[in-house]
Amino acid sequence: MNMKKHVLAIGLLLAATFSQAQQSTRLNNNWDFLKQDLGGIWEAVRPVGKGNPESVPLWQSVTLPHCVNAEDAVDPDVNYYQGPAWYKTQLAINNPYANGRTLLHFEGAGQKTDVYVYTTKVGSHVGGYDEWTVDITDAVAAFTKTDVYQKQFKGNIPVSIRTDNSRDLEMIPSNLSDFNVYGGIYRYLNLIYTPALSIDKIFATPVTDAAGKQGTLNVKARLYNPAKASNAEATVKLLDPKGNVVQQKQATLSSLNGDVTLADFTVKTPQLWSPETPALYTVQVSVTNNGVTCTQTTKTAFRNFEFVTKGPFMLNGKRLLLRGTHRHEDFAGVAAALTEDMIRNEMVLMKEMGVNFIRLGHYQNSRIALNLCDSLGIVAWEEIPWCRGGLGGDVYKEQARRMLTNMIEQHYNHPSVIIWGLGNENDWPGDFPEFDKEKIRAFMKELNTLSHKLDPSRKTAIRRCDFCKDIVDVYSPSIWAGWYRGIYTEYKQTSKDEFDKVEHFLHVEWGGDSHAGRNSENPDKALVQIKTGGGTDERAGDASLYGGAARVSKDGDWSESYICNLFDWHLKEQETMPWLTGAAAWIFKDFSTPVRPDNPVPYMNQKGVVERDLTKKEAYYVFQSYWTAKPMAHIYGHNWPVRWGDAGEEKMVKVYSNCDEAELFLNGKSFGVKKRNSQDFPAAGLRWNLVFNAGNNTVKVVAKKGKETVTDEISFAYQTEKWGKPSRLVFEKIKEENGIATVQVKLLDDKNVLCLDAVNWVRFGLAGDGKLIDNQGTSSGSRLVQVYNGRAIIRIKTNNGKSVASVKSDGVGTAFLNL
Repeated sequence: MNMKKHVLAIGLLLAATFSQAQQSTRLNNNWDFLKQDLGGIWEAVRPVGKGNPESVPLWQSVTLPHCVNAEDAVDPDVNYYQGPAWYKTQLAINNPYANGRTLLHFEGAGQKTDVYVYTTKVGSHVGGYDEWTVDITDAVAAFTKTDVYQKQFKGNIPVSIRTDNSRDLEMIPSNLSDFNVYGGIYRYLNLIYTPALSIDKIFATPVTDAAGKQGTLNVKARLYNPAKASNAEATVKLLDPKGNVVQQKQATLSSLNGDVTLADFTVKTPQLWSPETPALYTVQVSVTNNGVTCTQTTKTAFRNFEFVTKGPFMLNGKRLLLRGTHRHEDFAGVAAALTEDMIRNEMVLMKEMGVNFIRLGHYQNSRIALNLCDSLGIVAWEEIPWCRGGLGGDVYKEQARRMLTNMIEQHYNHPSVIIWGLGNENDWPGDFPEFDKEKIRAFMKELNTLSHKLDPSRKTAIRRCDFCKDIVDVYSPSIWAGWYRGIYTEYKQTSKDEFDKVEHFLHVEWGGDSHAGRNSENPDKALVQIKTGGGTDERAGDASLYGGAARVSKDGDWSESYICNLFDWHLKEQETMPWLTGAAAWIFKDFSTPVRPDNPVPYMNQKGVVERDLTKKEAYYVFQSYWTAKPMAHIYGHNWPVRWGDAGEEKMVKVYSNCDEAELFLNGKSFGVKKRNSQDFPAAGLRWNLVFNAGNNTVKVVAKKGKETVTDEISFAYQTEKWGKPSRLVFEKIKEENGIATVQVKLLDDKNVLCLDAVNWVRFGLAGDGKLIDNQGTSSGSRLVQVYNGRAIIRIKTNNGKSVASVKSDGVGTAFLNL
């Protein structure tokens, strides 16, 4: 494949003002990709004649960010690829600085990465989540002196990058982890031009008292100085949240080694950062050497927090109940290669749900996510990927130390971060013949000491490793009431029992799975089988769908109806736990995992309140009804087209709302006004028992909060006919727009009655001009999926042609549809 020229437009204005800031450009376009290894770097750069043997293997054009496992992570028929892959491009290098440096800055690539300029290796990195930089200046200069620079590459610089996510027991995270260990350049890659002396990192350390009467700010910088300059001039500006310069200081630097103190500021009554008012100050640092200035900025903020011993969490002197969630860097169709817009949309949805706290699991997240935590006002716990498997050797431990150091230094300035996480589920063995708790404790102590040395201002924490809970500042046990163990009404007592065992308690990870689109008229029926009083912690084997004691995760219906009840109970209880620091539900968005091939959407952890493509499940509105102030009302069942029961039977309609009162209408008739009471389970008292008409029904709610009124409405059919075993498939197109056809299969019994509790597997296929939109990891985007209430849908890109779609269900049959 012919390589496209990667042109970097650096205009006259930019060239004229280069002394004011280093230049950074995202290298998104004009990349070629190969999903396998090469015999060596020469195969990436040798001359290729069309049709000659050197033209294979064939490369494909891609844009960055790009994940090797964009689709195969959730392909139901294959293991996801874990191995080497290659990327290559050509860069037009035009560094505007005399004696400047040219850098490649990786925001994240997985999991081992090698970088080449032509055939020269210029850098390597181990670790899939921390940022790193390669200086290509000297290699570029050397390459420009070769014949092939002009003859073969027409004045451009060939850059080749090998990524490798092969399984490796001496790396973190473990491949036993409940998430994919992805490969590729799945975060942004930047080309940076700097002066000979530039700024590597800024460290801004703000301190304020709980009342916010006075704040201090220390500013240090670490300089990049390969030319060994001996002195420089520094200017530091502090800008308030409106962008006004409030203070400015200058310093003459006679030592440029290590972390250099540049300025100390005192700010009277600083504006305090909080979830309600995330006030961000800006620190602007300029360093001048030989008449050339390098400028960088960073955000900072003033806030004071405290985990009260045997008590709640305090922010700026007031109790803040941490209302939390989690996220993985994973998205439908792209896996780990999220764009900035995708990350922003996800984080905004969290904030609109009422989230004020997030645990960024289980690795250093993208800088974009942290920036959004800062600007949206979301308190954060961020951790390294020492997750499951045990403890490896020296190489393993050195990677953990390095990733902890990099995470803290790279995200030091984010005011949202209050906790550095040192590990997750470190009580989970399996990667090594030896599982020595004392050795794990010793290494956990080492990481705890390192974290406090690098950043004394923040707390350390781990989740689920009881034999290390005394080491860290904050501990989260495993509590999965109503999912992996026990029933959800045991949540409050088991939480208090665990709270009493540690100095500082914070409950992260609770909830359960739900198959989007699956609803139930009797969602709690599995609870009668569950043994109570034996604890609610997840134990070995509990996540399996096979064997062991009765538990909802194995024996429940995985309906949205059940999980809404579970969330509803937890949230109403949290309002009556004054000692609680907070809790973070697992997880905001469904995500892919190689260890769950048998889930209703294969290879998906379905514990999110939104699907992998951000489609909201019903549970999203349960949280919103407890956590937000803006008036909202949502009738349960927007994705429940057919309800069922006997003629004349009363059925419950639930409304999730934060309004003071709500009036419900069925088919135009009012069934009265009810007052909201958060302790009246379920749905905070906003529930009505109604008798539906056979056939079509419409339900509407009118809710009021003060002078504001909000409404919601749904329509559905009510089926009174009983059904037997599924015996035939009905396959039809239900929608087509913008070249996308939506097809649906229904499972009927031998009397043509829809089987509304059917959970059969169906497999979709397609032949012809179109393309099946599958491998998305959603209930409507998987070619192999369990049906939800006797139906399933998938979408097809028609390509303005003809196709034949198929659907098969073992024991039921096969159906075809001409498109």
